[in-house]
Amino acid sequence: MIGFIGLGIMGSRMANNLLKNGYKVILYNRSKAKADPLLKEGAIWADSPRQVAQQADIIFTMLANPQVVESAALGKDGFLDEFPEGRLWVDCSTVDPSFTRKMAEEASRRHIRFLDAPVAGSKIPAEKGELVFLVGGNKEDLEEARPMMELMGKAIQHQGENGKGSSMKLVVNLMLAQSMAAFSEALTLGESMGLDKETVMNTLLGGVTAAPFLNSKRDKLLYGDYGAEFPLEHLQKDLQLVSQAAYEHQVSLPIANVTKEIYGLAKQFGYSKDDFSAIYKFLNTKE
Repeated sequence: MIGFIGLGIMGSRMANNLLKNGYKVILYNRSKAKADPLLKEGAIWADSPRQVAQQADIIFTMLANPQVVESAALGKDGFLDEFPEGRLWVDCSTVDPSFTRKMAEEASRRHIRFLDAPVAGSKIPAEKGELVFLVGGNKEDLEEARPMMELMGKAIQHQGENGKGSSMKLVVNLMLAQSMAAFSEALTLGESMGLDKETVMNTLLGGVTAAPFLNSKRDKLLYGDYGAEFPLEHLQKDLQLVSQAAYEHQVSLPIANVTKEIYGLAKQFGYSKDDFSAIYKFLNTKE
């Protein structure tokens, strides 16, 4: 039995890929309504993370931030103290490496095995089972989780010991945020000089300077549909984690911190729930 805790944009689709490939899945989410489509397909509902642990052989968590992960694991109805010794917890949440190592220690104290396995990808890759898992932890534990990860993702990359998966995820998301902001600024400049928006976009996307993922955001920017595949508020949170990690490791990231504040302003001005590509709309606002 697989336990899955966290049924947001990503987690619901990841759990569905396990379910439709024949695994028995027991679910928990703070809002039960998000579990309803999966329950109709045969998933089992648990009233708390603790109840998940009582029935699961392996638990996947996909949660919004470190505070929510810690609450699910160690809170009043947390799963760690109820999870039998020797079983495996795989945290797919995007959190900072220091927190990941703390959770690894908490699991180890209870003789629970732990992998940090955040994913690169957003709504559509999650739906298609095309995520990339960035894994930190024991290789043998990874092999146990691999068959399930292969149903949810197209690649599994072992980064090293616990904390290295979370570290790589912050590196990836830093580039994601900066690339989107830089592309948006370039597009805004082109438009301000009288160039046709679609022409500028096609020229940039057809050149060597644009990150490949930007092609997937073309229609959002062109037609102004910012339905969330990866909410802006989540990326802004990740940039805060980047800043925190840089401080802990005594490295200066001036471009990262400027980028973080740009996304912070966009959040402040009401773009929180939009796709992070709405940073273009924020930067291009004339009023």
